[in-house]
Amino acid sequence: MVTNDGFDRFSGSPDYVISEPLKNAVNVTIALERPLLIRGEPGTGKTLLAHSIANGLGKRLIIWNIKSTTKAQEGLYVYDTVQRLNDSRFGGSDVSDIKQYIKLGKLGQAFVSPEQVVLLIDEIDKADLEFPNDLLNELEEMSFYIPETNETITAIHRPIVVITSNAEKELPDAFLRRCIFHYIEFPHSELMEEIVRVHFPNIKDSLLHEALKAFYKLREIDDFRKKPSTSELIDWIRALIAGGIPHDKVSSEIPFVGTLLKKETDYDYFVARMGRKYYR
Repeated sequence: MVTNDGFDRFSGSPDYVISEPLKNAVNVTIALERPLLIRGEPGTGKTLLAHSIANGLGKRLIIWNIKSTTKAQEGLYVYDTVQRLNDSRFGGSDVSDIKQYIKLGKLGQAFVSPEQVVLLIDEIDKADLEFPNDLLNELEEMSFYIPETNETITAIHRPIVVITSNAEKELPDAFLRRCIFHYIEFPHSELMEEIVRVHFPNIKDSLLHEALKAFYKLREIDDFRKKPSTSELIDWIRALIAGGIPHDKVSSEIPFVGTLLKKETDYDYFVARMGRKYYR
């Protein structure tokens, strides 16, 4: 939705339940034209938020998945010297036209898009410590220079930038200063019920309530190395429905507990200490 002040206003999307503080953070990001840095437990919907923003605002989503080996330069452009060398050796192309060997990365693609896009930089903390700093100027100025072609790429429209982090590494202060920050709190039971109903609109109330009771009971166990997340709850409920498990067995036996617990030590703790029967 575009408001009278000319800004897009994000109000959510049908496939993503959003809290009011998070919705406000998204709209501040759009208004101030700053990247939105999202942190939170794994499985709390950090990545899906960018999909929801794109869906809610009717914009194209460009995803840049960050790995431990990713360099900032790859997001701008790549000069395919190997292809140019092959063409010079075997013919078939005019190798003097260097421009044809320049491949824009995800950030470059967002800059040259004729319409504003949502750019997701996913799990930025997987890269090395210099990665965020190497993007500072480009995210601030919304432009970068390609020396091979003596060309400056400037954003036609400033993309809506969403950056996710699992807090595996501390991000530089200079980078943090340029971002709008929001930590996604783990959903309370009422909000979680809304989230589940988005995925399972026809779920029986009795099954949903028993599943949530068991789920939050597991999350209260401090000895778990990895507490079950929202995404694992969704998978578990899907397994319960597929298995035809009656609601009265859900919280008393916690069927298919391996769908919720992903660490061997947590699984062993549950089996040894909780004293429950369960479906394998």
